[in-house]
Amino acid sequence: MRRLRCSWSSLKPLIIIISPLALLPLPLVIRKKEAECAYILILMAVYWMTEVLPLSVTALLPALLFPLFGIMKSSQVASVYFKDFHLLLLGVICLATSIEKWGLHRRIALRLVTGLGVNPGMLMLGFMVGCAFLSMWLSNTSTVAMVMPIVEAVIQQVLNASEEARKDHKGELNGISNPALQLEDIEAQHDQSENIKSIEAGITQTVQTAPDEPETVKAPPPYNGKYRTREDHMMCKGLSLCIAYSSSIGGLTTLSGTSTNLIFAEYIYQYYPDCTVINFGNWFVLCLPICIIMLILSWIYLHWMYLGSNFRASLCSRQRSEKEKHTARVLRDQYNSLGPISWQEIITMIIFILMAILWFTRNPGFMPGWSSLFPDYPGYATDATVALLLGFMFFIIPAHKPNAERYEALITWKDFQACMPWEISLLVGGGFALAEGTKISGLSTWVAELLTPLGSLPPLATVTIACLIVTSITEVASNAATMTIFLPILAPLAEAIGVNPLYMLIPTALCVSFSFLLPVSNPPNAIVFTYGHLTSMDMVKAGLGVNVIGVLTVLLALTTWGTPLLNLDTYPDWAPIVNGTGV
Repeated sequence: MRRLRCSWSSLKPLIIIISPLALLPLPLVIRKKEAECAYILILMAVYWMTEVLPLSVTALLPALLFPLFGIMKSSQVASVYFKDFHLLLLGVICLATSIEKWGLHRRIALRLVTGLGVNPGMLMLGFMVGCAFLSMWLSNTSTVAMVMPIVEAVIQQVLNASEEARKDHKGELNGISNPALQLEDIEAQHDQSENIKSIEAGITQTVQTAPDEPETVKAPPPYNGKYRTREDHMMCKGLSLCIAYSSSIGGLTTLSGTSTNLIFAEYIYQYYPDCTVINFGNWFVLCLPICIIMLILSWIYLHWMYLGSNFRASLCSRQRSEKEKHTARVLRDQYNSLGPISWQEIITMIIFILMAILWFTRNPGFMPGWSSLFPDYPGYATDATVALLLGFMFFIIPAHKPNAERYEALITWKDFQACMPWEISLLVGGGFALAEGTKISGLSTWVAELLTPLGSLPPLATVTIACLIVTSITEVASNAATMTIFLPILAPLAEAIGVNPLYMLIPTALCVSFSFLLPVSNPPNAIVFTYGHLTSMDMVKAGLGVNVIGVLTVLLALTTWGTPLLNLDTYPDWAPIVNGTGV
């Protein structure tokens, strides 16, 4: 019996054609603007979740369908596609381009890793801290793409050190001298040097067990191909996963750290223009503790899974094993190969620090910021103003000392184009257009009325349900697409049940970044997976725990320091008044 197999590539055209036809009865039967907008929303959700079309191409559907259904004029839709978000993104990418071009990211990562230690546990923590710090300012994907080659070089040195340690210490067949790597009981070790030599060489040798009875012992094959022991393989898994997860965790900390944060911020600026509490300073104060708690708990969880529960060996060990010596040597060699810090790196670092300071002090909330120096133009200068000003400087400041024959700026337009994620720009623009369409058509209000029974639940329970839903969906759909779909639904829901919209939107905006389960959940996971140390099941088992840690940490922040920081326990004046209830 022949089995019919249809590849995913052959199914894509069918989904593209069948999806709009299957949904067509919705606008034909219910002849209302809400139904027509729902048709477009569901169609985009299907295309985004299945990715039968590029995400940025699907984002253009509102520009095509809204005018045809009479929801918005084409000129209105076009004006929504480019917002303050895009200007902020341009300035941030200028900074990221200079950091990548001149290698500042490698210097920062190597310095942080070597500063924390080189035993496997501290090595994992060092890479997590370094990767999280970089992802605060660079895209998560770029951070992983830059850091993972360093991790792979360290992994290869550790594997080589294991083999050399066996040759140097012939009494230890497993080659492990670091107790932090011992996950479970290892097979009994032989004491005779002749046996050791035979096992290392992979040959058969005669061993005397009795004076007159020779016995033939065959050496066991190496564990799982390129790994000599299970402990080596587990360490490689732990180091790989810590990079993928820490990049997503670090991106939460700043508004520019990940696209979903920017989408959330732009949505607030657009639909709640009088809301002034969402700024770089308040967001940093809110999310930095979340990042720190998640990093520590995730490190403990990954250490327990892949390196064992002997945390004392990782934190208090002073004697270095052969593996650690080789690891320290390769990290030191890589750092020394960078040479002394260059003029370009110094200028990039200065602009980087200045940009962070200006963002933080523009309108910090707990004190007047520099924007108060322009009282006649309140709200005119935004974080995008700072990003553009300093991003412009990268095209002016010379990369080399003044030379009459040669002038080269820190970055060129070609460098910028290579780093600029134009597809994200279109995707976010499509999300803004979709949100505007749901508001004008009345779909968002209609959905909120359907969900008002949730108002009978405690607000924290409603938020928890929303967090679990978006965390589940973002595993199989793009983070930005998931955020774009849920923002215009959850904001009216919060208004309908009398809850501060930020109380509902901030946790979901953070949880949408918790796509830790699958290699296809986000690009950082996919990059790490391609190095071949992990299986999909490895990522599922580790990701479940990190997902739980993330959701619980966000809810903790929401109910403790987040509430007084952003006044989440009161219904704000800047939100529409639907009823008189509050949190």
